[in-house]
Amino acid sequence: MKTLLIVDDDLSVLEVLEARLFSAGFQVLKSVGAKDALKILKVQNVDLMISDMKMPGMGGMDLFAAVRVDYPDLPVIFLTAYGTISDAVKAVKSGAVDYLTKPFDGHELIKKINDILARVPGAVEEIDTPVRPVFSKGKSTSMKKLYGLIEKVAKSNVNVLILGDSGVGKEHVAREIYQSGPRKNEPFIVVDCGSTPSGLLESELFGHVKGAFTHAIRDKKGLIEAADKGTLFLDEVGNISQEMQVRLLRFLEDRKIRRIGDIKEIPVDCRIIAATNTDLIKDMKSGRFREDLYYRLRVVTLTIPLLRERKKDIPVLAQHFVETFCKSNKLPMVTLPDETTEWLCEYPWPGNVRELKNALEAGIVLCRGRVLYPSDLYLIGLPEERLILSESSGDNPFSLEESERQTIIRALKESGGVQKGAAELLGISRRAINYKIKKYNIN
Repeated sequence: MKTLLIVDDDLSVLEVLEARLFSAGFQVLKSVGAKDALKILKVQNVDLMISDMKMPGMGGMDLFAAVRVDYPDLPVIFLTAYGTISDAVKAVKSGAVDYLTKPFDGHELIKKINDILARVPGAVEEIDTPVRPVFSKGKSTSMKKLYGLIEKVAKSNVNVLILGDSGVGKEHVAREIYQSGPRKNEPFIVVDCGSTPSGLLESELFGHVKGAFTHAIRDKKGLIEAADKGTLFLDEVGNISQEMQVRLLRFLEDRKIRRIGDIKEIPVDCRIIAATNTDLIKDMKSGRFREDLYYRLRVVTLTIPLLRERKKDIPVLAQHFVETFCKSNKLPMVTLPDETTEWLCEYPWPGNVRELKNALEAGIVLCRGRVLYPSDLYLIGLPEERLILSESSGDNPFSLEESERQTIIRALKESGGVQKGAAELLGISRRAINYKIKKYNIN
C-alpha cells in the first residue's frame, strides 16, 4: 500500500481527499500546513505528496523548495485555484510532476497518481479500486449472521443505522457496506458528530458562503455536498442538537442542502449510514431525539454485539492485530501462546475490539523474546481476570456487567478519579467511559 501525504489548510478538502484516496487503496497522511508536512516527512516514508498551492504562512512553493532539498525524488502534485495556475506551472518547470485546478475530478487525480507511481523505479501501479479490509468476518454465529445482513443491505441504496457499544467496530461495518455496494468508487465521507462542537457542525455538514459569519473569508463546501454520488457516514448521530436534527431531517426528505448564508439549494445524491452507541428509543421517549428523524435513518438497523458476547472471534482478531502491527512497524513476528489466547478470551473487554487492539499493540512493544504472555498485558494496566471477579459485589459473581463495572472502578481509582486517564488505561474514548459511568451509576 502506497503512502500519500496531503497538505491543505482547508479541513474539508483534507476530508474529501482522504476519503477518495483511501477508497482507491492508498494509505493517507494529512497535514493542515507546510511546516507540519515537513515534520511528517522526517518520521514517515511517503511515496507521493499532494499539496495546496496557496496556504497561510509557508505556501506551496516554499514547501516544494524545502522538499526538493531533503527529498529530491519525492513526486509532488499541486492543487491550485485558477488565480495561482501560473505559480503551479512554475513549480512544474522546477520539478513538480503535475498540478490540478480546483475543483478537481477525483477520478482524474487517482489516474495521475497511479501514472506517476508507475513511473517511479521499482514502484507497482495502484489500481483505482477500493481495498477490502484484511479481516472482516468472525467465527461466531452472531457475526456470521451480521455479515450475511451486510451483504444483502450493501447491494441497495437504503439508509442504514448501525447500533453498538463504543469500540465494537461500527465504522468498520459502515466501510464494509460502502466497499460492497454500488457507490464503492465514489467518496466515503466520515462525520464525527460526537467530537464536532454543535456550533461548527452545521458549517461542517452544509458548508457556508463567504461573509456568512465572522471569519467566513471564502466559500466552503460542506461534507454532505462532498459526499455527492458517494456515502455519508454520520458517526455518533445520537449526539447532534435539536436544531441540527431539524436540518438533517429536511435534507433526508428533500435531498437538497443550502449553504449557510446562501439562498441557492444544491441537490445531493448520497447514501446515508449512521451509527450511535446511545439508546435512541429512550432518547425519543424523553424528547431528546426526533422520532421522524429516527425512522428516516433507520430503514435497516444492524446491531453489532459486544466483543465478550462473541469469544470465538477473539483468537482470530488477536492474531490479525498482531500480524498487522508487526508488519506495519517492520517488527519481527510475535507469537501468541495458548495461555495468552485463553486469557484474552476470558477478559471481559469493556472497551471491546478497540481495547483489544490497543492492548495487543502495547503488549507487543513491551514483550521480550517475541512471545506475548499475559504478564506483558498486566504491565500495560490490564488486571488479572480472577482479580476482577473476586471484587464483584453483585448477586452473580460471574456477571459480565459487574466485571465491566469493577474494571471501570479500578481504572478510575488508578487515575485518581480522572475520567480521561481512566479512559486511556482502558483503551476507550472519554465519551465511552462517561456513558459507562452513567450506565452503571458509578459515583
